[in-house]
Amino acid sequence: MAADFLSVYPYSLEEAKRLKEVSLWRKSHKENVACKEAIREAICQDFDGKYLKAECAERVIALYGFRRVSWVLANTVQHKDHDGRFSRENKLWAEAAFIPENKNHLGNLSNNMEFVVDSHPAVLDGFINQYRRAYQGLGLFDHSHCEPNSKNLDYTGKVLVISLDIMKESYWSQQNQLWLATGGFGCHPDSSGRAVFSICLNDGENTRWNRSDFVGILKEEFLPDWAKEKLMEYQKQKQEPSGMGGLEMN
Repeated sequence: MAADFLSVYPYSLEEAKRLKEVSLWRKSHKENVACKEAIREAICQDFDGKYLKAECAERVIALYGFRRVSWVLANTVQHKDHDGRFSRENKLWAEAAFIPENKNHLGNLSNNMEFVVDSHPAVLDGFINQYRRAYQGLGLFDHSHCEPNSKNLDYTGKVLVISLDIMKESYWSQQNQLWLATGGFGCHPDSSGRAVFSICLNDGENTRWNRSDFVGILKEEFLPDWAKEKLMEYQKQKQEPSGMGGLEMN
């Protein structure tokens, strides 16, 4: 199992002060700067003047995790979006990440500049390509795999995709993302309740989540074969008489 990494603090310093979480912001910011330096050093070591070693990004990901590396890379491209040496695809990818601005104590410069990677843009663009390929290789589910109007649908009895934002990175996998909703007021889109009781298709764990913890309902076309088999098992157990090992779904 992959190591757990220090969480990326997602809010601005101003918000951290309001929430009395400045220490969390500082730890995360320090880790951002360290990750930036690791990326720069890895590129220095792995770029021979013509080619970037294929495993360059993976080595940094192993040290800081997908979330942190993505945060630093997206921040870098956002601050250099005028540079034509970054591909259009990577600029669009970076643009999709919301990274709050953080003013320094002078109020006129951004603390985010402290974790802008200063490697050659063309080489860094290749590093970003490596990162994105490594992430795509995980095969994780996102909004593109879910019913477009999921927020307006009833979740009861549906296979749901849990958000990566609430999962430790060491648990990132398709298997851990898929949950079968069995009940709870949160299953209904118009309910004031938030609770969604569900079963992990991977290991059968029963857990209460909030409706907002899910990305949406997985489109049937993306349901893996292993998940179809698990789903059939649970549905069969549901139909068994009480006291015979049946699975209670309501």
